[in-house]
Amino acid sequence: MSREIIHSDDAPCAIGPYAQAVAVGDTVYMSGQIPLDPQSMELVDGPVEDQARRVFDNLAAVAEAAGARLIDIVKLNIYLVDLGDFARVNAVMEEVFGEVRPARAAIGVAALPKGATVEMDAILIRGGG
Repeated sequence: MSREIIHSDDAPCAIGPYAQAVAVGDTVYMSGQIPLDPQSMELVDGPVEDQARRVFDNLAAVAEAAGARLIDIVKLNIYLVDLGDFARVNAVMEEVFGEVRPARAAIGVAALPKGATVEMDAILIRGGG
């Protein structure tokens, strides 16, 4: 099967040698997104809830470029510098997904790119929602 590189101008540009997402058939592997504003490429200020919403907005832009939606995500990984933020990020995730919930892992990490406090990557299936 061939690989399709997915790119959205409505999500931050990759800050390294990788694509925002790669599709193989209907499966889309989404690279990690941190709470960067796609226009300024600066981290969003504010509480972790605002940062998580920015991350979901970035993932949504990439999903849309792939011809999909956030609810097509089947596996989500959340990386948190402070696991004390877990419940607050969980609440935002519930707002975003409602009853259509993906499989998920939440992982505590020592640090993230650009000093971010939250990062997420995902796998989605186009047409899966």
